[in-house]
Amino acid sequence: MPTTVTRPETALVRRARKVHRVLAETYPEAGSELDFRSPFELLVATVLSAQTTDRRVNAITPALFAAFPDPYAMAAASRVELEEIIRPTGFFRAKTDSLLGLSAALVERYDGEVPGRLADLVTLPGVGRKTANVVLGNAFDVPGLTVDTHFARLVRRLEWVPDDIAKDAVKTEHAIAAIFPRKDWTMLSHRLIWHGRRRCHAKKPACGACPVAHWCPSYGIGPTDPVEAARLVTTQGPA
Repeated sequence: MPTTVTRPETALVRRARKVHRVLAETYPEAGSELDFRSPFELLVATVLSAQTTDRRVNAITPALFAAFPDPYAMAAASRVELEEIIRPTGFFRAKTDSLLGLSAALVERYDGEVPGRLADLVTLPGVGRKTANVVLGNAFDVPGLTVDTHFARLVRRLEWVPDDIAKDAVKTEHAIAAIFPRKDWTMLSHRLIWHGRRRCHAKKPACGACPVAHWCPSYGIGPTDPVEAARLVTTQGPA
């Protein structure tokens, strides 16, 4: 992490860490909602999850990995067959480019193994810091912050980062890293994402049923009536 990140105020750190503790109690089962059995499967599933839902990805990955179980098989895949399998995830042509490219790179540069370093992962086609941190945190137990749309929305609403920083994923990652100890990064990501999918929705957050409402400066942008808000709470992410 860069040394130029401004040291956060003590009050902000205390408030943010309190919110994290409450979210940990609220979502004890929080974790990746992508199904995977290996670093390669997680890498592929995460690339496919762009602009779609985890449930849609999970619906097609069994057939995908049955046909192409490793980088060697996927690098040699028929483009037509690969596109047809992943078509339901959307943007299937661009995603096919990424899957063929990253698989070929894994074969050529890493003997078919997914590397466990961010610097190596981000050199793979279709893999940015967000995808790399998902793989590092969930397949290699290397702490990382996953700044997806839910994460960015919540840290902005909670005012953990100013608006100008919240618009930049890398700056947001660095700013949040200054607030929380490294050991918490992966689970913090999961809990914020779970909260964003289940309560703190983009269009209509369930403010009246939010366990961290007391520490949220944005409380009230959604319904505050407990009964109305409870109807907005979901038990899982969107379909």
